[in-house]
Amino acid sequence: MIPASEALERLRDGNRRFVGGKLTSATSVNQAKRLELAAGQQPFAAIVACSDSRVPVELLFDQGPGDLFVIRVAGNIAAPSQIGSVEYAAAHLGTRLVVVLGHSNCGAVDAAMQEVAKRQSLQSPNLRAIVDRIRPALEPLGDVTLHDAVIANVRRSVDRLKRGSQVLERMTEAGELKVVGAEYSIESGEVTFLDDQ
Repeated sequence: MIPASEALERLRDGNRRFVGGKLTSATSVNQAKRLELAAGQQPFAAIVACSDSRVPVELLFDQGPGDLFVIRVAGNIAAPSQIGSVEYAAAHLGTRLVVVLGHSNCGAVDAAMQEVAKRQSLQSPNLRAIVDRIRPALEPLGDVTLHDAVIANVRRSVDRLKRGSQVLERMTEAGELKVVGAEYSIESGEVTFLDDQ
């Protein structure tokens, strides 16, 4: 079991390699690694990320199979199924770090901004369910940039993970789990951890 501080440093180091174009062989897998993973998994971090195809989570952290427990959903929202997935990673797999990863130019957050500003109304009840999870992060903000809205949405998902689950809340309060927010810049490839700002 890797402590949260060490896991966070591994993610930072991996992102530096990604930005520098110096990916390691960690992202490849051979037969021996597949057999090892068939016996079980011990991911060192859980990442709640957007399902946007421009956000290749394992690559942007230069990690391979078995390293990250990735939960992807449009808008990196923390709905019950995502919270349950994080509970599984933390309570059953021993993961001690959770990162909510938003990204620049997020379409789901932009759609929520359009809804809040009454410039657009979604017809699909399924898309509305995603937008309705993002909306509470945006409503108190007023007129802001998409970047600020993405950050507010990340912070809301971090809060939902810390306070929307008795399991995760207990683990966080006991110092057994760290939940942090981050933003990935599609343009530069850099991940900025919000605690670093």
